[in-house]
Amino acid sequence: MSNIGKPERATQNRVIQLFRDELNYRYLGNFHERENNSNIEETLLSDYLTRSGYNAAQISGAIKKLKDAASQHSQNLYTKNKAVYSLLRYGATIKTSVSENTQTIHFIDWKNPQANDFAIAEEVTLKGQNTRRPDLVLYVNGIAIGVIELKNSRVSIGDGIRQNCSNQRPEFNEWFFSTVQFVFAGNDSEGLRYGTIGTQEKYFLTWKEDEHENDRYKLDKYLLKMCEKSRLIELLFDFILFDGGVKKLPRVHQYFGIKAAQKHVKQRKGGIIWHTQGSGKSIVMVLLAKWILENNPNARIVIVTDRDELDKQIKGVFFDAGESIQRTSSGKELMALLGQHKPRLLCS
Repeated sequence: MSNIGKPERATQNRVIQLFRDELNYRYLGNFHERENNSNIEETLLSDYLTRSGYNAAQISGAIKKLKDAASQHSQNLYTKNKAVYSLLRYGATIKTSVSENTQTIHFIDWKNPQANDFAIAEEVTLKGQNTRRPDLVLYVNGIAIGVIELKNSRVSIGDGIRQNCSNQRPEFNEWFFSTVQFVFAGNDSEGLRYGTIGTQEKYFLTWKEDEHENDRYKLDKYLLKMCEKSRLIELLFDFILFDGGVKKLPRVHQYFGIKAAQKHVKQRKGGIIWHTQGSGKSIVMVLLAKWILENNPNARIVIVTDRDELDKQIKGVFFDAGESIQRTSSGKELMALLGQHKPRLLCS
């Protein structure tokens, strides 16, 4: 394309326009001079919760819980982020008075993606020991869930990734990333790379979809794919894994493999996902098992392998991901457990 080498500013303007006009995110403005930029914009979150029908006491209780989880000084970024994610996914339980029942306050409407408030701001100045300014921040209901660093096409995308990584260090703006789920870096010549908090540069991923379509920048194409409202909500809800100290997002083949398997499961059909070595079987197994158990209250899952070592490894993978799995020591024990209602998740 003729405008390779355009300044970063031109790319940023175009990307903002894409979020506004094509993805229908609200543009919050340029936050360069704005004081007290936060990863939890209380006014926006409070407005959303009010529209969702919660009362003032419930709202202030829920926001306090979220802010406390996001700012525990004694915890590392992974631990804080995991606590925040848990509140986003399952809601915060609040009891506003002794006489009232406990209520669950949901920060995100998972069932109706369009009911959420999607917004974008640029040049978000973050004060810390060192001030930094991410190019673009994505908010869902006032909660910062995505950060995008853009470079001009003559500067390597790696620069944007390294900037994102250093921003997460304690001496910069680690505090801001406790709510962040997606970390993007892009430019017009190389396209888009994505990771999450703590992802090392070499593990940043590339999305691929509709590869025959080449009528626009890859950067724009994949932002449109990944940040489309219902896709983003789905990725947030079903495709984030906390794996024993490392937070992970799926690679594109894992996402589409799980989607195809979900379709089969809904139709009560079997099927095969064929994996090559190193293509990430474990993540697919954990994410798919989690989805099946959550979406079918009568489902049970048995994972059978032909090697003791592998069986042990699978138990470890599920355990690290916070899913309790029972490992059986013999065929007899497996049959006995299958004759009972529980456990729902077994390996043998």
